[in-house]
Amino acid sequence: MANIKSQIKRNRQNEKRRVRNRNFRGYARTAVNQARAAFTENAPDTKEAVLKAISALDQAAERGVIHKNNAARRKGRLMKRLAAFNSAPAATKEDAPKKKKTE
Repeated sequence: MANIKSQIKRNRQNEKRRVRNRNFRGYARTAVNQARAAFTENAPDTKEAVLKAISALDQAAERGVIHKNNAARRKGRLMKRLAAFNSAPAATKEDAPKKKKTE
């Protein structure tokens, strides 16, 4: 335990920041996991889940909890997956090759 007043104060500040950062990091992690789960379940609200995750990542990056490039990388991966998710069902229904009848 520190004996110097300034170090005691610094320890209190660090603990407050640690708890605050943990909340934002946890919120972002939960939102990303929910978005990933929406992809696997083919949920109709997948887009909303992705937008919520992107918002949470932006908040965490803005506050310095995670690095901005880290947030950008995660958002890019989610958006890439969302684009593939939106185009995949339409492509499988319409562009499926038709079987030829053999007589």
